[in-house]
Formats: sequence, structure tokens, C-alpha cells
Amino acid sequence: MTILSTAFSMRAARLAALALVALATGCAAPSWSAKLTRYQQWPAQTNGETYRLMSTDAQRGNLQYQSFADSVRAAIGVTGLVEAQAGAPARFVVEIDYGNPQEQSWVPQYADSFYGPMGWGMGRGYFAPNDGWAGGFFYSPPVVNVPVTLYRNYLNVVIRDNRQQQAEVYRATAVSYSQSDNLAVQMPFLSQAIFDGFPGNNGQVIDIEYQLPKR
Repeated sequence: MTILSTAFSMRAARLAALALVALATGCAAPSWSAKLTRYQQWPAQTNGETYRLMSTDAQRGNLQYQSFADSVRAAIGVTGLVEAQAGAPARFVVEIDYGNPQEQSWVPQYADSFYGPMGWGMGRGYFAPNDGWAGGFFYSPPVVNVPVTLYRNYLNVVIRDNRQQQAEVYRATAVSYSQSDNLAVQMPFLSQAIFDGFPGNNGQVIDIEYQLPKR
């Protein structure tokens, strides 16, 4: 076997391996991820205690706030708290704040405009035979950074205890990133992340990931 044929065999094996990796990645279940930061001084024996969502003047009557508040209500059940009836006193006050400002970021991407129909281009690459001509073949296109617009989706939740002069007993922020401007889609996951492993450790920063059903 010549040096050139050996090089082609090694290239073929590498391309096959890359194809298998791509196939495995494509079959992986999609997931949603966020970063959670929380602080807590949660009191003992609060199961069954009541809470009330406290809205600001800007949030009051806001249909988006009402929808997002429902997501928080659905997720807060793991704390053992129950929502107080209208007009009844509540031990805890829950405040929420949210948004999805735009941010510019850079992401790696294959630069494949140089490559021909066979998936490689001329130039010096791995296992390039030093035989006096163009230097061999690249196995894969180079990776370049390209600018993208992302949305920083966040949800802040603060819980205060009326029995402790409205002292903060839980403060958490969940942040996820997306390329689409649709905070409503993110909110149920952000709400779930806020109370994941509640109450957790004081000053805790953790990565949250939820598996999504395959489409």
C-alpha cells in the first residue's frame, strides 16, 4: 500500500467517525438549560403555610404578568406553600420580575465555503502526505466565530416572611438563552428551575437541564 493510499484510508476512517458522531448528536434528545442562582434563609416547618403574589403597579392588570404568575403558581407547589384565599392574611409574600433583553454573542460555526462536494479542500491538514504537491487534504472545515443575537430570558423570585418583619427568606434568579424572542415559551421552565431542589443552599449557583420530548 502506498503512502497516498494509506492517507486516503485514514481520511476515510476519520470521516466515517465524524459521520457517526453527527448521527449520534442528531439522535440525542433535545434539552432546555438554565443557570440558577439562589440565596435562602428558609424557616423551618412551613408546610401548609400560605403565600400571596404581590404585583407592582406596572404589573397589576397586565395580562402577561397574570400568565407568568400562573407559571410561578404551578411551580411553587414543591415548597409546600398554598396560595391564600382572597382577603385572607398570608404569611409569605412572593414578588416576581422577568424580562428577555437582547444580547450580542459569538458562536463557533464550520466555515465550509472553501470545501468542495467531497467535504474537504486542498491545503495542509492532518496526515497530509509530504509529496511535493498541494500538501494534502483537510478532514473537516475550520471553525470560525460568527456574531448572533441572543435573548437573555430571566425570572427573579423573592419571597418575604411577614412573621419576620417581611425579611427576605428566598431569592432566586433563573437565566436561559434563546435565539427566539418568545419569553412565554421559556417561562414554565424558568419557573420550574426557580424551585428546583428547593430551598437548596444559600449562595448556590447551579446549572439546570431538563430533557424535552423528541419532536
